[in-house]
Amino acid sequence: MGVPAILLVMAAAWHLRASERAAAVEAATTQMMTAAPQHVIYDEHADAKAEVNAAIAKAKAEHKRVILDFGGNWCGDCKVLDINFHKPENQELLQKYYLLVDIDIGRFDKNMDIGDRFGVPIKKGVPALAVVDGNGKTVLAQTGGEFADMRHMDPGVVHEFLEKWKPKG
Repeated sequence: MGVPAILLVMAAAWHLRASERAAAVEAATTQMMTAAPQHVIYDEHADAKAEVNAAIAKAKAEHKRVILDFGGNWCGDCKVLDINFHKPENQELLQKYYLLVDIDIGRFDKNMDIGDRFGVPIKKGVPALAVVDGNGKTVLAQTGGEFADMRHMDPGVVHEFLEKWKPKG
């Protein structure tokens, strides 16, 4: 079941009671994530520190911000966030204002020091994001697992996030 199919299920479920609608959406999301080919978001072999440092230098040169996305390929909510990042209404904002660095956290045993460096307590849940400027300064660190339940959240929160944290001016 692809992304458009889940939207059809959600549209068809509008007449159900809220609890039934939530169950239908949850089932469709689970089916989509397990039936879809495994898309690798977080490179388990990447040198995350080098990628972060390179992105910060590039962001400075291009007057952008860096989004550090901490998560794992095993994480359903991380997959939903990635899908939302790449929706047409978000793709333009992402490309124009940000550099996205996906950081593999293993099973909460890898690259945790990068989360610490930017003030993100990863153990509170993933996906967890930090927004960093071109000088390496943390502009935002999600400290409360804000997107850790992404599959149950309104996809519009991703667009709002990108609008809110883009560089000013």
